[in-house]
Amino acid sequence: MSFHEYCGCFYAALLQEDSNDPSVGFCNPAGDSSWTTRAYILPLLCSPLTADRQANITSMLEQQADRVMALGEWEERWQQNKIGFHQPEVHKMLKKNIDKVLNGRTGVRFFFPLCGKAVDMKWLADMGHSVVGVEISEKAIRQFFEENNMTYTEEPVPAIPGAKVYKNSEKNISLYQCNLYNFSNSIEGHFGAIWDRASLVAVNPGDREKYAALIISLMANDCRYLLDTLLYNHDLYQGPPFFVPDEQVHSLFGSSCGIELLQSEDALVDKRNWGLDKFLENVHLITPKSN
Repeated sequence: MSFHEYCGCFYAALLQEDSNDPSVGFCNPAGDSSWTTRAYILPLLCSPLTADRQANITSMLEQQADRVMALGEWEERWQQNKIGFHQPEVHKMLKKNIDKVLNGRTGVRFFFPLCGKAVDMKWLADMGHSVVGVEISEKAIRQFFEENNMTYTEEPVPAIPGAKVYKNSEKNISLYQCNLYNFSNSIEGHFGAIWDRASLVAVNPGDREKYAALIISLMANDCRYLLDTLLYNHDLYQGPPFFVPDEQVHSLFGSSCGIELLQSEDALVDKRNWGLDKFLENVHLITPKSN
């Protein structure tokens, strides 16, 4: 997508009426500002990457750098059922772009980082693909199988002390309960596809380089990685989910992967909760560069 086409997509998103689309939802503090992301993000994105603009992006990222969510805080959210980030339906952007992810392939091995109990996993498994996920919350994993009426086994993972893997052999779904950074390609090999709907935007901003290195290490040569990122006014909401500019996506993955912006949409659910009237969701297709 060219620069002008990208700006066209962005303008189109901003001209939409407020959406009731539940594609993004997190447990967020209330905000009462009438300041809009429209006025904030548009000049930032639809302008040349000048030194001033780069400095502005760098400043925004630095403000996030010290923001930390401990694993225990995520587990607590699951225990308290504060899981506004969970979607009861298959994500519309995955459905819309699934053909580009599959690229004519069948029986693809999908990886879901920070999978929660995403119904997207069963949707893909029902299509004949296999799924491996990683999630810190045992409750989330058990709920995934129970809410989808799927039996499962539970086994320790010798290579990861304290970890467990929950499996449904009929659908070929394996969900690992462990710290994401303890997972590696020595556990499950490489994957032909990755769906990252709320993972990069959820990890601590200071860990993004470590996160990207892990994801790249899990990609097979033909892997097609669908990445969902968010843009908003970071002054009004500190995250999670965290602001991830496209420039950082390219910084994290561009040296070893090709990156294509597939879709850009206004994805705000409720401006009373966010304190914003627009919230941009971008979907990128990331593929390994040929050696």
